[in-house]
Amino acid sequence: MHREPVLKLLRQYAQGELDAHEAATTAAIIEFVENHPYCLLRSQLTGHLTGSAWIVDPTRRKTLLTHHRKLDKWLQLGGHADGDPDLSAVALREAREESGLMGLRPVSPKPFDIDRHRIPASKDVLEHWHYDLRFMIEADPTEPLTVTDESHDLAWVEVDQVTKLNPEESMARMVRKTLALRE
Repeated sequence: MHREPVLKLLRQYAQGELDAHEAATTAAIIEFVENHPYCLLRSQLTGHLTGSAWIVDPTRRKTLLTHHRKLDKWLQLGGHADGDPDLSAVALREAREESGLMGLRPVSPKPFDIDRHRIPASKDVLEHWHYDLRFMIEADPTEPLTVTDESHDLAWVEVDQVTKLNPEESMARMVRKTLALRE
C-alpha cells in the first residue's frame, strides 16, 4: 500500500501553526500511517484513513452538513479511502456521492483540518478509529442537493451556528478556523 502521499501531506501539515492538541493528533496519525501498511483499507480493523469535505459557500458563511444516519449526528461529509492515497480526491468523491453536488472546487490541496475519532461498533463492524484528513471544498449553495441513504438530511448551516447542531470539539475547531479566514 503506497502511503508516501499521505505521509507527505501529514508532515507538511505538522509544520503549520498547530495548537498542542492538533500537534499531538497529527503526530499520532503519522505514527499510525508509518506503522500500518494497510491504513488506507477498511480491513485495517483497529482504524483506517478517511477523507472529509468541509464544504463551504464562496463567502465562508455557510457549510454543508449531513445528518449522518449511522452516527445520528450532524457532520461534514466524507468517507473511507478504500485504498486511495489521494485523500483530497477521496473527500471530493465522497462529497459528490453524499450530496449530489457537481460544482465542487477544492480550496487547497492541503488539509484544512486533521482529526482522530472513535467510531462505535455497529452490527457488523467493531469499534475502531477514523484518522481523518479534512479538506475545505467550495460549492454553490443554490445547487440542488440529493440526500442519499447514508444520511437523514443535508443542510446548509451558518458556520457560526454549527456547534448548536454538533458541539464536539472537532466541529468547533473547523468553525473557528473558518471564522478566522473571514477576518
